[in-house]
Amino acid sequence: MGQPERIATSLTDAVVEEIGASLAPVDAELARRYPGDPGTRQPVHTVYVPADSLTAATPREWGDRALAALDEHAPDAASFAAVLGIAPGLAGPVHSRVRAKLEREPVEDLRVDFEDGYGHRPDAEEDRDAARAARLLAEARAAGTAAPLVGIRVKCLEAPVRERSVRTLDIFLSGLLESGGLPGGLALTLPKVSHPGQAAAMARLLAAFESARGLEPGRLGFEIQVETSQAVLAADGTAAVARMIHSAGGRVTALHYGTFDYSACLGVSAGHQAPDHPAADHAKAVMQVAAAGTGVRVSDGSTNVLPVGPTPRVHEAWRLHYGLTRRALARAYHQGWDMHPGHLPTRYAAVFAFHREGLARTTARLARYVRRAPGDVMDEPATARALAGQLLRGLDCGALDLDEITGPTGLDRAGLESFAAPRGDAASAPGSR
Repeated sequence: MGQPERIATSLTDAVVEEIGASLAPVDAELARRYPGDPGTRQPVHTVYVPADSLTAATPREWGDRALAALDEHAPDAASFAAVLGIAPGLAGPVHSRVRAKLEREPVEDLRVDFEDGYGHRPDAEEDRDAARAARLLAEARAAGTAAPLVGIRVKCLEAPVRERSVRTLDIFLSGLLESGGLPGGLALTLPKVSHPGQAAAMARLLAAFESARGLEPGRLGFEIQVETSQAVLAADGTAAVARMIHSAGGRVTALHYGTFDYSACLGVSAGHQAPDHPAADHAKAVMQVAAAGTGVRVSDGSTNVLPVGPTPRVHEAWRLHYGLTRRALARAYHQGWDMHPGHLPTRYAAVFAFHREGLARTTARLARYVRRAPGDVMDEPATARALAGQLLRGLDCGALDLDEITGPTGLDRAGLESFAAPRGDAASAPGSR
């Protein structure tokens, strides 16, 4: 055998060590600021219910009204698919899964609203409604009828309503603790955030509550509702929403786009205020980039066109909502708002069709990646993460069944999660069942 080829180098070990030492603080900062997706379930929607309208059975009531709308306006798979333009091969599976979802888990994320949907009430009345909301959510959780994720939207932290916002939040959280404890999927929404200082103040407020009640530090997080131009572009030209995320010490969990407040802030006329307006696309693109890698999720807004009235009018509203939801999914906004029970059939139809029509292609690509097999697409570890993440989202919402994924890929849920891991070598290491 010949002599091994000599490989020439010029740099000493000391140079490599000095570079490593100089970048150690950078490594630590990047790890702190960009920990990656938390790997928890992200709901496909959020339902806002005014606090005075909440009952322990609200999710079930919404599901029953959604099923009644289906029965009245699209009673079978063929008619439902015809309204929405769903391919014939998907019509049956999508329709049956939508009905099953509405019967089993009609609302994924329920937010009790003390802001726009509730308005300004006497303090004593809002106090009672905040305490009542905590009690009703606790009762629903004990009865097994609660939505998987629940929470509250308080008023903003602007001066005129600041004290009212803080008091409502305090009463609600204290009531939950007195009624059995904080639920695992608790979401707190802060609307109309216009400055990073407001996000930092919310973080201090939650830390103070944790200290007062002996909770683990960091137990409480909150969502920022992006409804003002100042949240997207600050006075100095920077993306304020990015600074908001990082000013809150890791407590921000999501960014929610507020379709109508934001549109009005920019002077968009009422007839053109919609999630697909160019102004909305710009705001959400900034939000998406600001949140990328931080573990903060992004949610689209809503349409205010309600599926009510005669069947032709309902079908028109359904087609609009279905199209907007599909558009959002293609742009990687996996969550949105639903304002009416009649939106639930098209929310789930759009989500289920999105996941099911891409199932064969997605599993085939991931299977080839797992097995290092050749194919017509050369996928990288980042794409494998995206493929696994898409399949996990389909599982979480009920669009897919695990055996539909395990069969072609050989991956169980743990295997999928290892590929979807945002850091480390999991995405390049083959998983197994």
